[in-house]
Amino acid sequence: MKKVLIISYYWPPSGGAGVQRWLKFVKYLREFGWEPIVYTAENGEYPIIDESFFKDIPEGITILKQPIWEPYALYKKLIGQKKDERVVSGFIQEKGKKGIAQKLSLWLRGNVFIPDARRFWIKPSVKYLNDWLSKNKVDAIVSTGPPHSMHLIARGIKKKHGLPWLADFRDPWVNIDFAGDLAMSSFAKSQNIKLEKAVLDESDMVTVVSDLMAEEFRSKTKTDVKVVTNGYDPDDFDIPESDIRRDGRFSIVHTGSLNDRRNHPALWKAIAEIRDEYPEIKRDLVIRLIGKNDISVKNSIHEFGLDSCYEWIDYLPHEQIIAEQKSASVLLLSINNYGDAEEGYFSPKATLTGKLFEYLAAERPILMVGPNDGQAAEVVNAEDRNQVVGFEDESQIKTAVLKLYKEKDLAFLGSANSVFSRKELTKMISKILDGIAKRV
Repeated sequence: MKKVLIISYYWPPSGGAGVQRWLKFVKYLREFGWEPIVYTAENGEYPIIDESFFKDIPEGITILKQPIWEPYALYKKLIGQKKDERVVSGFIQEKGKKGIAQKLSLWLRGNVFIPDARRFWIKPSVKYLNDWLSKNKVDAIVSTGPPHSMHLIARGIKKKHGLPWLADFRDPWVNIDFAGDLAMSSFAKSQNIKLEKAVLDESDMVTVVSDLMAEEFRSKTKTDVKVVTNGYDPDDFDIPESDIRRDGRFSIVHTGSLNDRRNHPALWKAIAEIRDEYPEIKRDLVIRLIGKNDISVKNSIHEFGLDSCYEWIDYLPHEQIIAEQKSASVLLLSINNYGDAEEGYFSPKATLTGKLFEYLAAERPILMVGPNDGQAAEVVNAEDRNQVVGFEDESQIKTAVLKLYKEKDLAFLGSANSVFSRKELTKMISKILDGIAKRV
């Protein structure tokens, strides 16, 4: 069986979206002729801890770990956060307004920690893995980012050992959607462009999660770029019927973090107006948000008088999140709105979040707030009962919510497309690995 070394910062007990893509590939790779070996951080600063993901790690695989130093102790001190508190990802401000300390921390992130806060792990990891590889044979290496420092580790290995290298991008690098929040200088941006170009050109294959992302990367390199989307694991959705809530409520459920760019006041305003106009909706409605919420979300809900029907659950293990998704009347998919002011950064039209595929597997109607002509909309619109509404289109939002309410007691949707199952996607990855392994 061929062996592949996978370099990933996110690994159990890390929770959240970042860990799932390669954890699930690792789960199924053996079925397609590849033995995975994982290199990860021994003491990573993970925003979310979810030990339920340990069950997906195949028995007996080799997991290499090395300690990492990250500047988060300095960051916590700067913003007045306690040492044992976890750093919240996604630029979420849970309390108050962004002060000077928060703005300074973003500036440091964009201009000092290039390409990201894990940059100090690159050299020691390259040294450790080059030593390990001098005694242990593998047939290919994979790096997955963000954090994009993982690609620079793989680059250092490639230079010494010449191994076939797949660079996997879950998000863009230079044009990542939050780039505008980092206040990067022209020098910092030029450094990121240079590093991104080196990774794209020196890797043997690049994989990305959406067609528009592939289009961007193909404009920057001659290296072959393939699309392997995120997906869902059918095993995760094999839950007891007793875990699915049937309480007669009209529940609009969002799972995962809601930052300020995913907070769309037009949505909350439209829901509030519907609630005032239709007593039965006022009686039945519950807005259930599971995950970290930016203070702007809470403020909007309060502003439009939705406090009495709002439930916030800070954290649930992934297996319980699946039960909540399958229990929902409507699953809310909120796309980041970066607007025209940041044209030139990663477009919201290219967003194809992993959450979408889990929503599809939950077989419940989806209300997506985002670009009507984006990639996520194309997937969502494949099912007639799903609804896509624009960021600011209150009339469209009201029409969609009313339709979803009228259909709330209909049966579940049909099964999710198996092309998005993690096993099928792993089959695609294994063929890509087969291809690059033959070249060397």
